[in-house]
Amino acid sequence: MEPSHTPPGGPGTGRPWASPGEATARSGSGSVDHAEIAKFTAMADAWWDPAGKFKPLHRLNPVRVRFIRDRLAAQHGRNPEEPEPLRGLSILDIGCGGGLLAEPLARLGAEVTGIDAAERNIAIARRHAETVGVKVTYLPCSAEDLAVQGAKFDAVLAMEIVEHVADLDAFFKAAAGMLKPGGTMVVATLNRTVKSFAFAIVGAEYVLRWLPRGTHDWRRFMRPSELARQLRAHGLEIKELAGVSYDPIGDSFAISRDCGVNYMSVARHAGHR
Repeated sequence: MEPSHTPPGGPGTGRPWASPGEATARSGSGSVDHAEIAKFTAMADAWWDPAGKFKPLHRLNPVRVRFIRDRLAAQHGRNPEEPEPLRGLSILDIGCGGGLLAEPLARLGAEVTGIDAAERNIAIARRHAETVGVKVTYLPCSAEDLAVQGAKFDAVLAMEIVEHVADLDAFFKAAAGMLKPGGTMVVATLNRTVKSFAFAIVGAEYVLRWLPRGTHDWRRFMRPSELARQLRAHGLEIKELAGVSYDPIGDSFAISRDCGVNYMSVARHAGHR
């Protein structure tokens, strides 16, 4: 079994990265909200429990994986139905948590690097990847920590993370700076609407109790127009916007036209399709 944490020498950089400890010590991590890190560290042991505190992400994960797989396959002329349609593509998962998204993308052939500012999350992600025999590079650092080392990727993922970020400008500057020319950024977050307050806060945290109360702050949710402005400021344009809707009867999520609660976007450098 290959180890799941193999720095230095990450994919697509052309040079070695610092060790996790060096990266953390070097931090200029203006985007890291330490209160949010503490919140998710306290729940870290539940990452791989499909009925636990991260149950919504387990339900959402198949939709996220298919969305990313299909868009990256189309961008690089691959057949998404092949066993490993992402083979050879380098992907960065920012705020990877316990590795729920990083592992299935690695199984699709991608060279995945997962980063998280919560060291407890990284420890759990590494242990799980080693247990199941999936190769992922996990680093305990922020996006800024990695960006200053010159790391470059075919795709950068910011999935359910921007609503927990302290400095959005610093975050998107670092994330956009790690895209190769023509690379793809996928962002998934929550819209700031009355509907999202009803469903994501009242429903998910108080009625259904999917998440501990206080997991999300509705005021930090991002409207698609706000996300577009942030991305444009760093040379990226949204090429696709898709809603994610929950079906209570089937207890499942699906891509939809309704961006009123959850949505995902695909962005690339200006001038690239």
